[in-house]
Amino acid sequence: MAAAKLLYRRLDALFGSLKTRRSQSKLVETFLEEALANLKEDLHLRAGLVYVERRDNFALQKAVGDPGAPVAETLDAATTPLTELTRHRVYIYSAPDAEGSPQRLGVLPRSALAGLIVGQRPQRYVILFVLGDGWQLEELDFALNTIRASLDARLVDQRVRGSFREAAEIQQSLLVEEPPEFAGYELAARSVPADEVGGDFYDFYDLGESTLGLAIGDASGHGLPAALLVRDVVTGLRMGIEKELKVAHVFEKLNRVIHRSRLSSRFVSVFYCELERDGNLVYVNAGHQPPILFFREQTPGKVCEVELSNGGTVIGPLPEARFQRGFARVHAGEVLLLLTDGILERRDKKSEFFGDERVRSLVRQHQSQPATVILERLFEAAIAWGDGRPWEDDATIVVVKRAELAS
Repeated sequence: MAAAKLLYRRLDALFGSLKTRRSQSKLVETFLEEALANLKEDLHLRAGLVYVERRDNFALQKAVGDPGAPVAETLDAATTPLTELTRHRVYIYSAPDAEGSPQRLGVLPRSALAGLIVGQRPQRYVILFVLGDGWQLEELDFALNTIRASLDARLVDQRVRGSFREAAEIQQSLLVEEPPEFAGYELAARSVPADEVGGDFYDFYDLGESTLGLAIGDASGHGLPAALLVRDVVTGLRMGIEKELKVAHVFEKLNRVIHRSRLSSRFVSVFYCELERDGNLVYVNAGHQPPILFFREQTPGKVCEVELSNGGTVIGPLPEARFQRGFARVHAGEVLLLLTDGILERRDKKSEFFGDERVRSLVRQHQSQPATVILERLFEAAIAWGDGRPWEDDATIVVVKRAELAS
């Protein structure tokens, strides 16, 4: 019992030292090296071999230690009885003359071997240990099954991390890094994901010298599923938006496509507008947090801002949805603020939301400042409200400010 506990501690330390932020092949290679260095005496190991799955066989990837003789470069179903290994995941080939022995394996004649298989098709790994004298069946079987379970878990973790990294790269390739230049206007935008990949987006569309398209959206939830939904929406809008095309029709078609994508249990809110250089603005709000247009004149008793809420429901859940256009006008010195719920629903220590009124107050306070300053002040205040803690939800802000008229 004491020996088993000691072995388990050493195995635990071994896997604790492995870094999962590397390729699967490198992770398995590193494990083999560390296993030979740390478990050689306990398990009576002479050498270790790693074979990686190819289309028709398993090819030798790395050998560690001294096997004592040349080893096979490949393992395949025709010449190697891998059936027991794939069936049991762990197998010990110990009898030199028995069926399935090392002699018949064609790996290393007249040597006892212990093997395990880890990973998932199409990239599995066969790990074989060459055994020296004195090994114990019960102890070896315990160690190999522990190794297989732990290594499999780390390979799954690495695979998931890899998927997230790929999704993040795809998402970042879709999102613009900086707003474009649009004469007569200042543009500022930022999106901060709560996870490695997010469900918020913003995008800009060049519709000619006198018109700029702008979109902001928020997929339900966050993480990988939300990011994939964002990818489809961004791509759909870029393909559908054209000059002179009715934007309401584009949204109706996009809704049908997203609904048929089998992600109808999820939804995405989208606001899209087309801003002309003279200040005319046409928009569709598909269930998104209404953007706010802050008027230039702050006369007491008069309305200081207006919400852009015309449009329709969120995109995705319903097979058929209808959308209506809304209209507004941006005058000199006025600010259009677009954001997502991650800003408004930022919580303090008492679980109180940052809220709409704080956002409005900050914009009014800094309306005379450049768009970039308004953006910074909003993020600074929201971060401070949450006491610097990580974001609970993806947070996105876009600020559009029309330049003051020259005096």
